[in-house]
Amino acid sequence: MATGIRDKVAILGMGCSKFGERWDVGAEDLIIEAYSEAIKDAGIETKDIDAAWFATAFEQVNVGKSGLPLSETLRLNNIAVTRVENYCASGSEAFRGAVYAVASGAVDIALALGVEKLKDTGYGGLPPNGMGPLQFETNANASAPGGFAQIASGYQAKHKLSREDLKRATAHISVKSHANALKSPNAHLRKAISQEQVINAPIIAEPIGLFECCGVSDGAACAIVTTPEIARSLGKSNLVTVKALQLALSNGLEASHNSWDGSYFHTTRIAAARAYKEAAITRPQEQIGMTEVHDCFSITELVTMEDLYLSEEGSAIGDVLDGKYDADGAIPCQIDGGLKCFGHPIGASGLRMLYEMYLQIQGRAETRQLSSPKLGLTHNLGGNPSRNVACICIIGPERL
Repeated sequence: MATGIRDKVAILGMGCSKFGERWDVGAEDLIIEAYSEAIKDAGIETKDIDAAWFATAFEQVNVGKSGLPLSETLRLNNIAVTRVENYCASGSEAFRGAVYAVASGAVDIALALGVEKLKDTGYGGLPPNGMGPLQFETNANASAPGGFAQIASGYQAKHKLSREDLKRATAHISVKSHANALKSPNAHLRKAISQEQVINAPIIAEPIGLFECCGVSDGAACAIVTTPEIARSLGKSNLVTVKALQLALSNGLEASHNSWDGSYFHTTRIAAARAYKEAAITRPQEQIGMTEVHDCFSITELVTMEDLYLSEEGSAIGDVLDGKYDADGAIPCQIDGGLKCFGHPIGASGLRMLYEMYLQIQGRAETRQLSSPKLGLTHNLGGNPSRNVACICIIGPERL
C-alpha cells in the first residue's frame, strides 16, 4: 500500500532570479541566474545531477516543447530532461517530477527549474492559449480577471456580504502583500500602497480593482532535491524535507452542474485534505506556520484560506481583517509579497513560492525572517475557477 513521500526527499539547494520586466535578458539568462544560486546552495556540481524537470508554459526559450532549452543552457551532462506544463501550476509540476524521481529511488539527485518571459509575449496579462489574438475581444468573460471576478461574486452571494465588506478584506490583502514585498529584493513591485488606493482604483472586472491583480513579470526559480541520507553525506544538516505533495485536477464537475456554487476552489480542498493526511497534519490551523498561496487576484487568497482549512467556512474576511495572515499574525501569508508583488511567470511561480518557505525554515530570509517558522505550505493554482489544477506542497524541518 502506498505510504506517501513524507520525509523521503530533502531540498539540497534552491535559487530564484529577480522577477520583473527583465527586458535586458533572455530566458536563458534567467535560467542561469536561478540555477547558479541553487547549485552553489546545494554544494554540488552540475555533473552530480541525474535528471531534470523543466517548466515553461510559453515558448520564449526555444521552438518546440522539449527539455532541450534547459539541457543546452546549463550544459547538463546528457541526462534525461522532461519538459512539463500544467497551466499556472507548471513550476509545482516540475518539482513534483523531481521529488517523485528521488522518492522512488530512480535517481539520487534531481533538478526542477521553471522560467517564463511573459513580457516578451506582448500581452498585458497572460497570453491566449491557442485561441488566437482576438480571444479576449470575442470571449471577454474568459479572461483571467473575468473568471476570478465570478469567484468573488459567488463568495459574496453565498455568505451574504456587502460589496464594501468584501472590498475591505481584499484591499487589506493587497496592502499586506505590498508591505511584505518592501523587504523582498527579488520582488517586482516594491512599493507600499494604502487601503484607500486599493478601494478607489479603477475596476478591471467587478469587483476586482487594479491593485487586486498580480503583475505580469519575467522570472525563474530552481530546486535541487535528493534523499536525506545523501544530503547528510554531503555535509548538510538542519535538513528541509518534503512532508507532502499533492495534485488535484478538475474532472468537469464544476462546469457541468450546480452542485458547485462558484464560491470556492473544489480542487484546492481535495489537494489540501490529501496533503494534510500525507503529512500527518490533523490541526492545520495550529500546525501550519506560514503559507505562500496562488494570489493571482486578492480574492483568490481570501477564498483559499478557507479551502486550506486555515479559516472556517465564511470566516476568512474576519480573519484577514484581524491580521491572522499578516507578517506578525498567527499564520503569515505571502511573507515575500506573493504573486501580487512578484508577478506570475507561469513556469516559475510554484518554485518561487517554495524558495521563500525554504529560506524561512532555514532562517535565511534576512529582514523578513519570521521568528519561529514551522511547517510551510505552498498552494499553486492553474486554470480558471471552473476548470483548474491545484497543487499543495508542505515542507519543514526533517525533525520537528
